[in-house]
Amino acid sequence: MNRLALALGIAAAGVAAVYSGWRLSRWRQAEEEKRLRQIHTLTGTIERFPEFRSEILGLERRIWVYLPPMYEDEDERRFPVLYMHDGQNVFDGATAYLAGKEWEADETAERLIAEGRIEPLIIVAVDNGGAARVEEYTPTVDRRGRGGHLDPHARMLVEEVKPWVDETFRTRPGREDTGIAGSSYGALAALWTGLTYPDVFGKIAALSPSVGRDNRQILGFVASLPEKPDTRIWTDIGTLESPRAVEDARRLRDALLAKGWEEGVDLRYLEAAGEGHNETAWAKRVPAILEFLFPAPKAGPEGIDETDA
Repeated sequence: MNRLALALGIAAAGVAAVYSGWRLSRWRQAEEEKRLRQIHTLTGTIERFPEFRSEILGLERRIWVYLPPMYEDEDERRFPVLYMHDGQNVFDGATAYLAGKEWEADETAERLIAEGRIEPLIIVAVDNGGAARVEEYTPTVDRRGRGGHLDPHARMLVEEVKPWVDETFRTRPGREDTGIAGSSYGALAALWTGLTYPDVFGKIAALSPSVGRDNRQILGFVASLPEKPDTRIWTDIGTLESPRAVEDARRLRDALLAKGWEEGVDLRYLEAAGEGHNETAWAKRVPAILEFLFPAPKAGPEGIDETDA
């Protein structure tokens, strides 16, 4: 009996120690998140508009606008624009879904512009709807009754956000100078919106797209396009994402190829070795994406910038 009591006591002590360690670990994680939420990581000139009103959605949404280094000094110059989904994650680790883990789009743009590797651009990041993210970023209702509100979200971008950006900032508003980007469900939203409004967006970046959503509806959407638009597309997947996600990404690539896109010409497909489904992985791909979608202008025969000629 004494042995049984001793054994039970040891077991109870062990359980208590494990539980105590778990609680300590959770407390430390919470404290670290609090610390990271206080550290803003904005680089360069970024203007924030916390209460942009959308009449289409009937709500307010925060918008972030990154301006290139020469924006103020070269006051006659106009710039191309990249619109990005999940604005909370694009510039600032303090507001990112995972504290401290952001796309670093501002740091990357600043560096590549300074190195002459990309054309200076404006980046407009629009916050997602939080709990409504899946609803807003998916074009169809799935079998569980979720989603299907991407159309009004896309209309908000096209009919409200872009006209306001073009009026407020010195942009080059044509489709050839306008891109749209996102990851996961945001990639689905970027791809669908870009191909639904080819007269507005001439460049698309779809990182780790949720192709499998609603029985791979996006593949049928691509196949049903009335014609292939003159749109430059980047799409990718991390090799540490699920095997199904990798296979779905390849199916999307094949659907684009079948529609007429040419890999290495107006399509870039990447399987990022050793990368998962997260902001840290996507941040690593931003340099190559910007170089593909917004390459540095080629100088003319007399050194003239052909983009502005």
